[in-house]
Parts: sequence; structure tokens; C-alpha cells
Amino acid sequence: MLAEYVPILLFIIVGLGLGAVLIVAGFILGPRRPDEEKLSPYECGFEAFEDSRMRFDVRYYLVALLFIIFDLEIAFLFPWAIVLDEVGLFGVAAMGLFLVILLIGFLYEWKKGALEWE
Repeated sequence: MLAEYVPILLFIIVGLGLGAVLIVAGFILGPRRPDEEKLSPYECGFEAFEDSRMRFDVRYYLVALLFIIFDLEIAFLFPWAIVLDEVGLFGVAAMGLFLVILLIGFLYEWKKGALEWE
């Protein structure tokens, strides 16, 4: 039974080995021509005017998190649409419930002002 996994193990070993060899070859054979222009910090073509480690507003993370949540939930619609003929009325009702819950969450976030950017 374990013999069935030997090709997978071999594939993983060869992949890791090849990756390591290519990374090491890049460091050894790569050109080393540092100059002031290459080593300078880059921020939209002009010199940095603030510390690059400044804190972001928490609203940025909130909007990003909401986008990921709603984007991933909408991704569940595609497989459902492909098998729509096979799932029947139960599948339509289940997806309807799913969309209602998604809509309630969206309206809640909208009412709380999480989507407003001041």
C-alpha cells in the first residue's frame, strides 16, 4: 500500500531538490553590480516622505476583510450554477438561503458604516 505513494514522494523530493539547486545557482552565478540607484528605497518615483512602517488605518483592513469574505462567498455560486439541473428544487432553496444570509450580512455592514470611507 505504501508503494503507491513512492511516485508522489519522489516527485516532492525532485521538486524540492530542483528548487534548491536553482536558488543556489542564482546566488552563485547571478550578477553583483550594486549601485546607489538600485539600493535606494523606491516609493512611486520620488523620495519617501514618511516612515515606511507607519500604521495603516483600521478601516483599510476592514474593507479588505469584507472584500475577501464577500468575494469568497460569491465564488460558491459558480459550482452551484454548473450543477443547477442536478440539484433540483432543494439546491435552489439552499442557495436562496445562502444568498439571504449573505444579503443580511451585507446590509448589516452597510448599516454599521463599515463600507463608508471618510
